[in-house]
Amino acid sequence: MIYMDAAATAPPRQEVLDMISPLLTRDFGNPASHHEAGHQAKRASDWARAQTAAHLGVAPEEIYFTSGGTEGANTAVIGGALGNPRGKVVVASAIEHPAVLEACRYLADFHGFEVRIIPVNRQGLVDVDAAKQLIDESVAVVSVMAVNNEVGTIQPVAQIAELAHAAGALMHTDAVQAAGWLDLAPLAQVVDALSISGHKIGGLKGSGALYLSFKHRFIPLLHGGGQQDGMRSGTENPAAAVGIAAALKLCAAQREQGLGNSFSGYLIERITNQLEAKFPGCVQLTGDREQRIGGIVSFVFPKTAGETVLIELERKGVLCSSGSACAAGSTDPSPVLTAMGYEAELAHTAVRFSFGRGMKENEISQVASTVIAVLSRLLG
Repeated sequence: MIYMDAAATAPPRQEVLDMISPLLTRDFGNPASHHEAGHQAKRASDWARAQTAAHLGVAPEEIYFTSGGTEGANTAVIGGALGNPRGKVVVASAIEHPAVLEACRYLADFHGFEVRIIPVNRQGLVDVDAAKQLIDESVAVVSVMAVNNEVGTIQPVAQIAELAHAAGALMHTDAVQAAGWLDLAPLAQVVDALSISGHKIGGLKGSGALYLSFKHRFIPLLHGGGQQDGMRSGTENPAAAVGIAAALKLCAAQREQGLGNSFSGYLIERITNQLEAKFPGCVQLTGDREQRIGGIVSFVFPKTAGETVLIELERKGVLCSSGSACAAGSTDPSPVLTAMGYEAELAHTAVRFSFGRGMKENEISQVASTVIAVLSRLLG
């Protein structure tokens, strides 16, 4: 089997498991306890916080460990909106993860906020000109993801952040899909909040990290014992925190080596060129061809059923998906693709291949061969 669904969850890295194992079996103390077991656990949490902060180029005091990307996005959007007295409007792009869009919906339903949605173009890129018209001095928070989780487009976060700050709004970016492929420090420098998830980069499920600028006030979602400076109450999880810090370090090393940089281009060129030569009009790349990360490649297949393609690929040993794994079993077409202008019928044919930098060249080649063979048989 070749696993091509890393955007849903990536396999935990062995180096991460080796680092966190002692924290689960030997050094398992509560970081808040005033004895050596607690001190050891706190040292682990402090190390993880310092390492994560260094990767983002921010202060350790600005890093909070969470249960994942959803909690991080909710804390940034809801906590930022309720803590910013400037306005009662939140702005997000049309292709945000549900963690952001549902947080905006919550603010509208329970706190009277207005929600404004920035449209995207056919390539899945945020319309900056439209954003200029939507972001004004009544806006409390703007949230635009760094990388889309379904089509892999890299968004113009810096440009949107400039508009947000000019209006006095806070800027959040969901960097869950960016963390394994992009340097997060430049992103963190232009935003006020940035959220990532551990299990998308080889850490543990149920773990996340959140950068919140100390220049601004964020209202905590969780209340209790006052852990993490009162911003995120609840017993800290040193193993999860160390897992994220270790995974970020490994991602950075792979990025500096350029591992996997050519894989998406290879998949795109080989699959589209060979299938189009045999069956014109049978495949379309979704997302921008250039402005994208290397780890997400998504196609629509106008002449086939996406579910059939997925089933046949799995039978041939390739595990992939139709898009986001966070839609709770929905049979509706992808909201991302429909926001990009794809008709529902075509959006239903989408197939996403996502992978980490550690993939082998022969695996990528085998995936391309399998996709071409499966589609050729279905269309032939």
